[in-house]
Amino acid sequence: MIGILLALQVDSWNDDRLKRIEELNYYRNVREQLVDDSTSINANRRYNLRYLKQFNTAINIIEIDDRSQIDSLGEIMLNLTQYSDFDRQGNLYETLVTGGEIKLLRNREIINGIRDLERRYIYMNRMENIHWSVIMQDVLPSISLNLKFSTSEIQQPERVYTYQFQNLILGLTIIMGEKDTIYFETNDHIKSLMGLIDKELQTR
Repeated sequence: MIGILLALQVDSWNDDRLKRIEELNYYRNVREQLVDDSTSINANRRYNLRYLKQFNTAINIIEIDDRSQIDSLGEIMLNLTQYSDFDRQGNLYETLVTGGEIKLLRNREIINGIRDLERRYIYMNRMENIHWSVIMQDVLPSISLNLKFSTSEIQQPERVYTYQFQNLILGLTIIMGEKDTIYFETNDHIKSLMGLIDKELQTR
């Protein structure tokens, strides 16, 4: 009887040990994905901020009606079609549930962190889609009428140096400012999530 109980205990211990190995392997895989995501988000944030700065300059040029900077304004107008696009594919939490790995994970804080990260990714992609829609529906038709793309020369200054065109650029900067916020906050969340995972990997 003692031998049977001991054998069952050993089997249970081995089973727990194997499950823990699987759990840690999943954490490692998630961490690698988070590192890649963080790198991509940072790159997109830098790209977004670079053009956001340009567009704010354009708003100021129009505001003070500075015709001496018309060439610079033309170059910036050509860049109004540029936008950052993280476009995260896949769903970590959904994969976690459908693949059954969620049964292996015992750290609820990490599970909740992954769920929250997915919500942030969805919001980020939504803002990027909104940005793209504004470019295609409003920005591109407007600059096509007022700018020669091959030379970045403004063809109708009287239609560019207006509050209407300034409002168009301002609308873009609002969207881009919101994108910058979500990029920053999401990357900060990733850092926190990686910290939780690192603690799990250190306590084998």
